Amino acid sequence: MKAARFFLLLIYISILIVNISAQDEDEVIRVETQIIDVPVVVTDKDGKPLLNLKKNNFVIYEDGKPQEISDFSATAAPFEVALLLDTSGSTRQDLLLIKRAADNFIASLRPGDRVAIIAYKTERTTTEAYAVSEVLSGLTDDRTSLKAALEKAQNSNSTPFYDSLLQVVEKVFAEKPAAEFRGRRALVALTDGVDSVSVGDFEEVREKFNESGVVSFFIQVNTRDYFEENLLGECYSEITRFSPAQINRYYRTFPKQSNMEKTTDFCKIGDFERLDISKKLYELADKEMNELAKNSGGKVFPIEDLSGARTAFKKVADEIGTKYSLGYYSSNEKRDGTFRKIKVELKGIPAGATVRAREGYTAPTK
Repeated sequence: MKAARFFLLLIYISILIVNISAQDEDEVIRVETQIIDVPVVVTDKDGKPLLNLKKNNFVIYEDGKPQEISDFSATAAPFEVALLLDTSGSTRQDLLLIKRAADNFIASLRPGDRVAIIAYKTERTTTEAYAVSEVLSGLTDDRTSLKAALEKAQNSNSTPFYDSLLQVVEKVFAEKPAAEFRGRRALVALTDGVDSVSVGDFEEVREKFNESGVVSFFIQVNTRDYFEENLLGECYSEITRFSPAQINRYYRTFPKQSNMEKTTDFCKIGDFERLDISKKLYELADKEMNELAKNSGGKVFPIEDLSGARTAFKKVADEIGTKYSLGYYSSNEKRDGTFRKIKVELKGIPAGATVRAREGYTAPTK
């Protein structure tokens, strides 16, 4: 009897060990490996795109270490585009021009490219009016639907720019892309880049975009002269004002130990300081847009006014149509949240060719 019990105990222990081993194997299998997408544009010595390149024309390095390219998409593959239209303040008289330029941009994309549209609007309560960012259309290749969404674009009384960038990542591109769109997602923003009322901040935007791999293109409208014309003089209801968020952003450009007098009351700020705040905010916007574009392999297209938007949109469409996409699994398996540098080199290409690519990404932490 004792022998039978001992035998049964041995069987139970064996089954338990097998189950534990199987669980361990399942845990190993369930560990996800993240593919790193790298959008790339290659141009010849005259600046013209090189189109018919192959996977073996590219070499990728991460923090100086060569990586194996596991995924490659040629320039003919479709793109998903989040089209962000800054319809605030200084564009009030040009909303129709913005809509027409955006409509032409959508029409110039290729069959199969999908587009989402984001714009601003003013919402009102019984006591206040405030600007919000709104997704007018999710990703679709239905041009009729997109045209109807464009017609719904409104003006806003201020600029929630950072919040709208976060919407691009958290709403428009919230789901993982289908296989044909992996590594082929882009932000195209028509804006001056000067935020006034966002809840989010640039540091959060930068982190999200570094993680996402979305290529960033900015059509940068110069609105500074228009803004400053309405900024100076006595404080009255119709004067252009800085928001408290903008004023605080200006003060953060100075050393923490600075003894300068600070106020968020616009009417207590003199004309000289108003102009200095304006200068700093536009410099900050320029720096931030260029950083997002450079890190992602995108580009900034400056224009003097909205009459140049149509030409700039055409250039962006051409860029999107000449992007390659490379993908690799990092040899660095640490999930440490560090920023890792990416470098793409060319081989077997005529002398003088140049490459513009995503410059890095933030590693996962989980």
